Amino acid sequence: MATIDAQEIRESIGRFRVLIVGRANAGKTTILQKVCNTTDQPEIYDAKGNQIDAAVVNGSINRGNHTITNEMVFKSNPAFVFHDSCGFEAGSEGEFDDMKTFISQRVHATKLDERIHAIWYCIPMDEPCRTFQRSEENFFSECDTGHVPVIAVFTKFEALRPVAYGEIKKEIKGVSGDERSKRIAQRVEELFTKTGVCDRLYDPKNRTRPKSHVRLENMNKPDANCNALLEHTTFALDNNELRLCLVSTQQSNLDLCIKCAVATLVDRAKQQSALRRVDHEVYQYDIAKWFPHLQVRRRFIQSDNTPVMVLINVAHQ
Repeated sequence: MATIDAQEIRESIGRFRVLIVGRANAGKTTILQKVCNTTDQPEIYDAKGNQIDAAVVNGSINRGNHTITNEMVFKSNPAFVFHDSCGFEAGSEGEFDDMKTFISQRVHATKLDERIHAIWYCIPMDEPCRTFQRSEENFFSECDTGHVPVIAVFTKFEALRPVAYGEIKKEIKGVSGDERSKRIAQRVEELFTKTGVCDRLYDPKNRTRPKSHVRLENMNKPDANCNALLEHTTFALDNNELRLCLVSTQQSNLDLCIKCAVATLVDRAKQQSALRRVDHEVYQYDIAKWFPHLQVRRRFIQSDNTPVMVLINVAHQ
């Protein structure tokens, strides 16, 4: 019997490596904690794998600078490795050049376990008039990210709501609660469009453009999560093995597993629409592999020594 093992997938690629970019106080640490389902601070390692005193690193980060080659790993989910670019947004050309060099080296790294697999660019919305600054312009106009997908992450999106309410509070006086919420939501969309940030991010003249973007709000609440960010990242990856590697880190995110399985069903249906015979074994295998929290075994039921169907036995690891 063959086994679909999430561990084997991870070992073939290594850990899923993310570069998170954005100015100070953009909510980057909170995002990483939500992704790894923890409130703890990460352990920090230098490029040689030596652990660094977290107090020293945190002090450096709070001042807006640290070494981009440092690796951040959370005990709750060591399958992720994060790099933080903080520092270049302050306007230092040297730090921006360091980031460009890091991206170029890690995008084209020969060793698979050293490559970055995704870039999350965080843009806070608590100052709508400052969404696209020089740091964003430099990154998207100059950085070569190759095939690594960039996901634009609009953090603190809830900050637009009080602004929207302040602009229309006289208009909505006396209307029903549902109508009030509807009009505020409409004004939020108008304010977001007015920033022009998406137009500038997706400008065809940019050297790098986001593959997708997500909005995150109220991330300080205990029940907040980054499922939308993980989903957009998964489907932005152009390599099936990388998708499997990312999904294998998300044992509790059943929704993402199901969406990947459904996408596989649709893809397989398109490929086999012209075929008379469907390979059910391959079909079931391709669906089951998206559920890393399960151990899947294949076995044949035979009649007159002829395989007539394939069953998949599923048992929790």
